[in-house]
Amino acid sequence: MIIIDGHQDLAWNILTFGRNYTKSATDIRISERGTDIPAINDDTLLGWPEYQKGHVAVIFATLFAAPKRAKLGEFDSQNYVDENEAYDLYQAQLDAYYRLSDDNPEKFRLVTHQVDLQGILSHWEDSSKTSHPVGLVPLMEGAEAVRHPSELEEWWYRGVHIIGPAWAGTRFCGGTREPGPLTKEGFALLEGMSSLGFVLDLSHMDELAVLQSLDEYPGRIIASHANAKALLNGTDSNRNLSNRVIRGIIDRGGVIGVVPFNRFLVDGWKPSDGRHQVSLHHVVAHIDHICQIAGNVFHVGIGSDFDGGFGLQKTPIEIDTIADLQKLVPLLDEKGYTDAEIESVLSGNWITLLQNSLPEK
Repeated sequence: MIIIDGHQDLAWNILTFGRNYTKSATDIRISERGTDIPAINDDTLLGWPEYQKGHVAVIFATLFAAPKRAKLGEFDSQNYVDENEAYDLYQAQLDAYYRLSDDNPEKFRLVTHQVDLQGILSHWEDSSKTSHPVGLVPLMEGAEAVRHPSELEEWWYRGVHIIGPAWAGTRFCGGTREPGPLTKEGFALLEGMSSLGFVLDLSHMDELAVLQSLDEYPGRIIASHANAKALLNGTDSNRNLSNRVIRGIIDRGGVIGVVPFNRFLVDGWKPSDGRHQVSLHHVVAHIDHICQIAGNVFHVGIGSDFDGGFGLQKTPIEIDTIADLQKLVPLLDEKGYTDAEIESVLSGNWITLLQNSLPEK
């Protein structure tokens, strides 16, 4: 079965650490030995050969930078003071995806229209091919790069069709660790997004802003990378999704990408606890929780967030690279899911979302 991954911060890693994802995860790890990178962002989980081994056909590839007040460290070159700096950083990250695709078309291809998606899927369905290009669907994480709603059309025509207004709080709404509702600018952003057909990514938005968006936004809605708050022992963090929000996303026909990040799987987990404390059974539990609320499998997928501030050292014990997400198949089978249902979780639900939201040509 192919996998569609709803969230990877590739451009941030390319421009911050110089990671070359045309190489293998092993080669990247070897090249980073003796540097500060593994201590900052752990050992990578990603590389083109691992995408092939894991049948990872399409990635939602993010544009992401942190506000200066939340700078991740002295190493962090991808941070901004204001929306003008954010605009420049996000344009440079989108340029990085265009270069990756243009320079390596046999390995990576931008997916900005339905014809691009169908081309990637058809290539992966062709059993005569020994390798396949990986599709990159641009996703804007944190919308400070949109200086005014009038610029949404520019981003749309450059291939960005999914926007999450928040990471930390933004001028549009509250975000992770910074609660707050939609602002006047936030409502204007959503109105502009709706007029063009953007998918709204609720990940990182504060719950109050999420609930407002579920009521107000008429377009398609996802949470590209977020887990079930109910399985995290009553955590008071606003990062993951309450059952109320999960139901709201389901009612709106949305998809939630489950994150195989130990701290989002077991509340209070810390690296000193060891990887052996967390397994892919915890990932299955979060998938199953969403399915049980929905009464079906059509609202959950994978949103790995791999290399997004964490790597090998903070993932379940069975994972060495992204290829190991295929190990979810037998675990979901043991849980009673059929092959067709497992396929929906690993790829089908994201494919349906993209088919219904990407422009035709």
